[in-house]
Amino acid sequence: MTLGCKEMPMKTWKPRPLYMTIVEILEKKGPLTDIELFDALKESYEDIGFGDVNQTLMEMEIKGKIYVSTLTRGKRRVELVETAA
Repeated sequence: MTLGCKEMPMKTWKPRPLYMTIVEILEKKGPLTDIELFDALKESYEDIGFGDVNQTLMEMEIKGKIYVSTLTRGKRRVELVETAA
């Protein structure tokens, strides 16, 4: 007997945080549009939403890890910030 609760699919945590995967993709492929980055992330994170990616990109930009610039309406360029070695 279920007490009117809908059964929710179980989500599992990925072993690598999303921001680390974003850094790896940008290191490998160079600057990408937000759509290209999202498509690349979908290969590893099937159930990820565009909102999750936007939230992570905003946090990374605030921390100075990436730079996001507007290309055209609704399209953004995402690139790693160069760090002095």
